[in-house]
Amino acid sequence: MKGLRLIFAGTPEFAVPTLAALINAECEVLGVYTQPDRPAGRGRKLQASPVKQLALEHGLQVYQPHSLKRDPEAVAELAALGADLMVVVAYGLLLPESVLAAPRLGCVNVHASLLPRWRGAAPIQRALLAGDADSGVCIMRMEAGLDTGPVYHRLVTPIGPDETGASLHDRLAALGAQALIEALPGILSGEHCPEPQDERLATYAHKLSKDEARIDWQRPAIEIERQIRAFDPWPVAETRLEGEVLRLWAAQAEPEAPARAAPGSVLATGKAGIEVATGAGRLRITRLQPAGKRPMAAADFLNARRLDGVCFD
Repeated sequence: MKGLRLIFAGTPEFAVPTLAALINAECEVLGVYTQPDRPAGRGRKLQASPVKQLALEHGLQVYQPHSLKRDPEAVAELAALGADLMVVVAYGLLLPESVLAAPRLGCVNVHASLLPRWRGAAPIQRALLAGDADSGVCIMRMEAGLDTGPVYHRLVTPIGPDETGASLHDRLAALGAQALIEALPGILSGEHCPEPQDERLATYAHKLSKDEARIDWQRPAIEIERQIRAFDPWPVAETRLEGEVLRLWAAQAEPEAPARAAPGSVLATGKAGIEVATGAGRLRITRLQPAGKRPMAAADFLNARRLDGVCFD
């Protein structure tokens, strides 16, 4: 793909492997679009996105418009680059039709789901929450609708029983880069015709919110386990212990084990963890984080805290 003139648009860590793969493939990256630097950390100093950091390491031109939908000058600047193709990976800004039509071959998107399932902002976490058996990535031709475009190529991967939002994110980031490199020759030659999505199968992956982190112990153990895995590393599932927030990082559901107590009640404690009654079955908490402390094994937490008769809320 040497000589391919392209624009890359992406912002978070998920997009980094794809940009790195395009650089390694000796594509001519005319410009990298990423969101403006944001305040981060305790000092709230402006921090460059992971994509910008990689782009600068390779001496690539970086563009950071606050909007492409309401900035005709930014759109004109993009069009003037004369790209063959624009590759978009978790950019985070809406692209107007004028941008979608600017490159000679249009725009393609690397999306972290098996479209049309889980269109939208949080496909990785929604797949875990729903208990999907598989996830994957799609290389999609972009159009005006949200993740509605036809799909050039897809790669499928099983979701493991201990999969977390963090582990699936990292695997799909690498898989997305692989899928794009595999798809590009057919896209560039015109031999690869994209397959339209079946609208009847479409589901929407709403953006995550901190409000979703609170555990409802009335729910089945298997659903709470999925919530804990999906919300690692953010927003992190949490409960309350005698008025204090307790974040839960790892747990195992025992859906067939009878609870025989009110949901949220601690049933047993030991080296294996903390067994809690749920709306259906038991949940064994194995890793947690008290307020103001680092994550720790549940067994270590129990060395300093007795939970006899306690009920999480």
